[in-house]
Amino acid sequence: MIKKAYSYYCLDILHIGHIKMIKKCREIIGPKGILVAGILTDGAIIEKKPPPVLCFEERFEIASSIKFFDQIIPQETYSPLSNLKKVKPNILIESTSHEKLEIAKLSQYMNSIDGEVIEIPYYDGQSSRKIKNSIKGEYKL
Repeated sequence: MIKKAYSYYCLDILHIGHIKMIKKCREIIGPKGILVAGILTDGAIIEKKPPPVLCFEERFEIASSIKFFDQIIPQETYSPLSNLKKVKPNILIESTSHEKLEIAKLSQYMNSIDGEVIEIPYYDGQSSRKIKNSIKGEYKL
């Protein structure tokens, strides 16, 4: 059976943590698996975080250039649930940095379609917020 996984990203600033996560997703599903990436819209991002620096169209184009993704779709809310209902993946790949209660709700849905949630440890060495704060501090913005 070909595995189909869903993973989602802001990609406001692409960094090594994203690359490690994306490569791990591909490793989990294998070379013949299908990796669908949800890219959060600007509205989805501001549900939980400050507005992005790059607009949705630019972030979507960045995602389109990443060879590990097989399909890229907009994610209209911070929660991936509506996209999961459309895509119906076997696997939802989540970051351990996301809220445990939300992951539990998503696990319930994935179980209902005979899927699973796989959590990948957050890469603490890098984050978009740290990069933005560093730039702000460096340039006194």
